[in-house]
Amino acid sequence: MTAKATVGIAGELFDDAGRFDFPGPGLQLFDDVPELDYKIFPTRTPEIDPAHVRGCDMVISGATRWDARALEGNEQLVAVLFLGVGYDHIDVEALTHADTMLCFAPNAVRRPMACTIITFVLALAMRLINKDRITRAGRWSDQRKYRGEGLTGKTLGSIGVGNIGHEMFRLAAPFGMRHLGCDPHVKQEDVADAGVEMVEMDTLLGESDFVSVSVPLSAATHHLISARELALMKETAYLISTARGAVVDEQALIDALRDGQIQGAGLDVFEQEPVDPDNPLLAMDNVVVTPHSLCHTDEFYQTTWSGKIDQATQIARGEVPDYLVNKEVLERPGLQAKLKRFQTG
Repeated sequence: MTAKATVGIAGELFDDAGRFDFPGPGLQLFDDVPELDYKIFPTRTPEIDPAHVRGCDMVISGATRWDARALEGNEQLVAVLFLGVGYDHIDVEALTHADTMLCFAPNAVRRPMACTIITFVLALAMRLINKDRITRAGRWSDQRKYRGEGLTGKTLGSIGVGNIGHEMFRLAAPFGMRHLGCDPHVKQEDVADAGVEMVEMDTLLGESDFVSVSVPLSAATHHLISARELALMKETAYLISTARGAVVDEQALIDALRDGQIQGAGLDVFEQEPVDPDNPLLAMDNVVVTPHSLCHTDEFYQTTWSGKIDQATQIARGEVPDYLVNKEVLERPGLQAKLKRFQTG
């Protein structure tokens, strides 16, 4: 008979009163999976506490950091089930060395994140935030200062045309824009269905009216957009950043906006989060800002949580789960032995 698996749930998923704080079906989904049991971590911590992990076959977590210390002396943990896609806060190499899988959730963020980018495009083009502010302030006649822009014939560029960027272009199709993409991992034929022309990054920066950044944070992408790249953009262009704050050199962006090198920006991420209240970006009239959560819709929560339960169920049945990040771990005898525990003999 298949063994029962214990799923740890990180404390970050609960509010100060100890209530599960993840909208959607919640913990009741475990009731439908007899192979699974769950254990709630007693406290919220910025880093995963190794004492909390002990006794768990899997752990569901979000922004809490994972490092080698969290795995010390642990020979039971089979997988970390991450609730998002940007896993720069997780030491993937340490997980692999500990014979532990990392599973993420690209299917859950694909549409919500694509909608987030389109939201910024529309908000910036229509001067939505400016018009909201002047209306609330009774400055009706100031509408002349904030005339919007049509999208037809404009150029939409995406640095990164993977899961999210590709979906964004599909959603943008009815706007009649030219689509430019830049991604070393994507071939022209991969994006033919979305009408994307793959070009070099400098070309994309120089020709796009809206530049969206959808790349993971790594040593190679840290400050990928800095003073040089911003200087290549049109003075009438907008930058949209929804990846990780450190992909964009924030001071360089502040300077470019102040100097009129670009027209505006839409930002869901910052180099420091929570963002400093004195950050100059917050006072700029041509910047739309959100707290790294614009994609947090009911669709996102429902798909993410049910996806984690599905992954946990696959593992509890001795199967390799969907959306595995560190596929090389499958070759390790230690991981194979862990999975075998759950396979029917």
